[in-house]
Amino acid sequence: MGINSVNTLKSISDFYVVGINYRNTEAGIRGQYALSTDQYIHLLETAKIQGIEELFVLSTCNRTEIYGVATSAKQLAQFLCSETKGSYEVFAQQAYFKQGKLAIEHLLQVAAGLDSQILGDYEIISQIKQSVKIAKEYHCIGLFTEKLVHTTLQSSRVIRSNTKLSSGSVSVSFAAVQYIQQHFAQASDKKILLIGVGKIGRNTCKNIVTTLGTNQITLINRTNERAEELATSLGIDFAPYHTLEEQAQEAEVILVATNAPVPTLLKRHIEGSGSKLIIDLSIPYNVETAVASVENIRLVNVDELSKVADETLQNRLLEVPKAQAIIAEHILEFKEWYSMRQHVPLIKAAKSTLQSLQLKHQYAFESVPLQSNEHIQKVLNNMATQLRQKNQGGCNFILAINDFMTRS
Repeated sequence: MGINSVNTLKSISDFYVVGINYRNTEAGIRGQYALSTDQYIHLLETAKIQGIEELFVLSTCNRTEIYGVATSAKQLAQFLCSETKGSYEVFAQQAYFKQGKLAIEHLLQVAAGLDSQILGDYEIISQIKQSVKIAKEYHCIGLFTEKLVHTTLQSSRVIRSNTKLSSGSVSVSFAAVQYIQQHFAQASDKKILLIGVGKIGRNTCKNIVTTLGTNQITLINRTNERAEELATSLGIDFAPYHTLEEQAQEAEVILVATNAPVPTLLKRHIEGSGSKLIIDLSIPYNVETAVASVENIRLVNVDELSKVADETLQNRLLEVPKAQAIIAEHILEFKEWYSMRQHVPLIKAAKSTLQSLQLKHQYAFESVPLQSNEHIQKVLNNMATQLRQKNQGGCNFILAINDFMTRS
């Protein structure tokens, strides 16, 4: 499954992002617009019917955003909402709409962790990669989007390598471990249950093992094999999904990182089983709301985790200007690439004309050595330079021919 051969973008201003995130929308509403994998695939399958050739959706616990080439931002927003539980009217009231350069800048900032609930969160990169990978499989990634994503990932790598933006606690999964440490004096002695071993669940589990130095963890997943595989690799326990209530009763700390459309951990699972800390890492919430009313239960969600005291935050804030400068450089490079792509038909036409002139010159003056292809390439390179500096369209075409004839 490759990239679309047709570039559907007529101008950078045809590229949009529309979304909601933790800054402007509380988690309960964000959950109404979170996409499951099946919903995302259906969206991609029907995109071209709606006249949308290029798009991908970023749906995480902190945000739901649709990026794409469209006739308007409203078109993208309505298309996204057609697949979600939430209405377009509510979405439009709380969403941000960005176009052209601002949309491109937003994507690079998101990838860098500048727009994350926890500044510098590096988990977002794998989520972008996965989202784009699926969109590519359904022919929804065109030449423009492919290059933009490549630029985005490159910018993120440079920021990671040349700044300290991602130092310290920079992910929801690590913040969860910090919260456990702050809540218990001897966190490593507590019996921990982790429900769900997707990306967030796996990262959280690994952080618990390495940071708390404990193996008193039991994994449960709807697909038992996945829980067993992770448990075996980390030297911890796993339990069948049908024993969830039994395991929840025994645990002192429960982390829920499932991606179910309805709550996974229910009030009846933990009633009468003593004091517990429960951390819901899911969007939409996968812990029943009524759990918070049970005596001796402390329930924390992803929004609360972002408020965990972080000693390295001030140091990371000082790195923001460096990251912004790197992003600006990559946006400039991307715009130059796009500008040159717009000139490709003109340069191809010039090349064809020069090759014809070269052939006629050979026939007319048989005693004169044939100019090499390197000569033509030098003329075209000069033309490309002139186009970058000052786009004069047909004037550059004429100048290229004159340059060729002068050098011949």
